Amino acid sequence: MNAKCFVRLIGHGVGLAVCLTVVSMAQASPWTEVDTATPGPAVAIGGPANGCIAGARALPATGTGFVSIRRHRKRYYGHPDTVRLVQYLGRALSKRTRELMMVGDLSQPRGGLMPSMHRSHQNGMDVDIWFRLAGSARSANSRYPEGRNPDGMVAPGGLALSRDWGRHQRFLLKTTADYPRVDRILVNPVIKRALCRSEKGNRRWLRKLRPWWGHDAHFHVRLKCPKGSPRCRQQSPLPTGDGCNRSLAWWFSKEARTPSKKPKKKTGSRMSTACKALLFKP
Repeated sequence: MNAKCFVRLIGHGVGLAVCLTVVSMAQASPWTEVDTATPGPAVAIGGPANGCIAGARALPATGTGFVSIRRHRKRYYGHPDTVRLVQYLGRALSKRTRELMMVGDLSQPRGGLMPSMHRSHQNGMDVDIWFRLAGSARSANSRYPEGRNPDGMVAPGGLALSRDWGRHQRFLLKTTADYPRVDRILVNPVIKRALCRSEKGNRRWLRKLRPWWGHDAHFHVRLKCPKGSPRCRQQSPLPTGDGCNRSLAWWFSKEARTPSKKPKKKTGSRMSTACKALLFKP
């Protein structure tokens, strides 16, 4: 383990020495030491897997149709576009049911790398939403503390939807995909395939559903780079079509389900100058 120290100015020329014990990028991150967002306009910087956010807004703990869970993580900050999306989805869901949409991670107060499996969620434009609904804010936080996730929506065997999948889950996905500012949504390949088979009529919204491992208990929403954020890095455009083609079939092939024996290349990303300045800003 290596200890890294830096001096953070706290005002009037006074410096505060801060030392961080760095175990690994997956376990420790200096961004977790920051408790507050910066003041001023919201600006997304960099990409979802190597970025930060200035002027982030905090998602309320509760609102119409939604509850934010695991607040102790301090991952309830995001660009105003992201916060507005959550509030919009909550209001839409409240017109259908009294149950609440459970909202997981957005970003940290200034974005940056999280000390977990997340490599994205860094520039304030991502949010995780659980498929399963909660009866109340209290039950959501008591039933699903850290380390206890809601059951997924894929049946044992990993080839079909579970019995828990229903109209509210489809409604949340379609309403999110139809939202103009949403760029893409990561879902389990089984969920994507089931909707490809069941949807009739207008199928254009399926294009935004992108298959990815996991994501059977929650879906991951990524918004487009917002106006007023010239240093935000937009992902490559999605392929044309609804995505219900051979590219989806690959996820169920033997090749996709066989672990690769090739060693993974280390892909370290250097923090941008803008994010370094934001991280150490008083």
